[in-house]
Amino acid sequence: MSNRIDIKKTYKLYIGGAFPRTESGRTYEVKSSKGVFVANPCLASRKDLKDAVVAARSAYPGWNKATAYNKGQIFYRIAEMLEGRRSQFVDEIILLTGVTKLKAEKEVSESIDRLVWYAGWSDKLSALAGSTNPVAGPYYNFTIPESMGVVGVIAPEAPSLLGLIDAIAPVIVSGNTCIALASSKAPLPAITFAEVLATSDLPGGVINILTGKSSELAPWFASHMDIDGLDISGVPTKLRGELRTAGAENLKRISSFSAASPDRILAFMEAKTVWHPIGN
Repeated sequence: MSNRIDIKKTYKLYIGGAFPRTESGRTYEVKSSKGVFVANPCLASRKDLKDAVVAARSAYPGWNKATAYNKGQIFYRIAEMLEGRRSQFVDEIILLTGVTKLKAEKEVSESIDRLVWYAGWSDKLSALAGSTNPVAGPYYNFTIPESMGVVGVIAPEAPSLLGLIDAIAPVIVSGNTCIALASSKAPLPAITFAEVLATSDLPGGVINILTGKSSELAPWFASHMDIDGLDISGVPTKLRGELRTAGAENLKRISSFSAASPDRILAFMEAKTVWHPIGN
């Protein structure tokens, strides 16, 4: 009988399509639902957040120019690869949260379905939020929805996987790039999801995932001058006022949501109006 030692997984950050350790060298302890040590994920720092913003800003022009068809296909690819690693996600959710296997499988299934659902919106946004406007003059006047830029996401503590995908998917389907802070109590599914992203067709930097404490990093998300919008759905209600105040300096758009909805997409989009003369 073998006495080999199990190889423990190292959970890193996901920035710019790579898996760096935190520059601070800090980690924190994550335990199972039964109080048993599981892993030491990275405790991301303000510098890690800055690096993630740089990566997201660099990736924005290319992702924003990608066609709606291409974005939708990439979403399907991510869902497909998540389906292929279903059992790993189920095991991690059970280990950290103690829910039943049935509930864990339901969360993973809903996560996969949510990616497919948002994929379907990729080529329908112009029909949903665009319009041809009547004007007094010989002009065509169009309103066209466009992405905002770089958006920060504070994921809820639970559900750790579905909550993360619910926050990320609507942000990027319109052409934004994002930096997400994963659940601090159950971060393992988020980093495993990063491995799915790294082996999908998603360009590096479109999604960046940090692990750490929202109490430490959320204020820096709010005050960072190169983050254009912020989803604070995972932030306790009593702390949201502080973040809105911190984000006011650069007129950051800050929103929170309780369910999947097209409104989560439109919250981080701009409306551009175009005038065009009517020819003879």
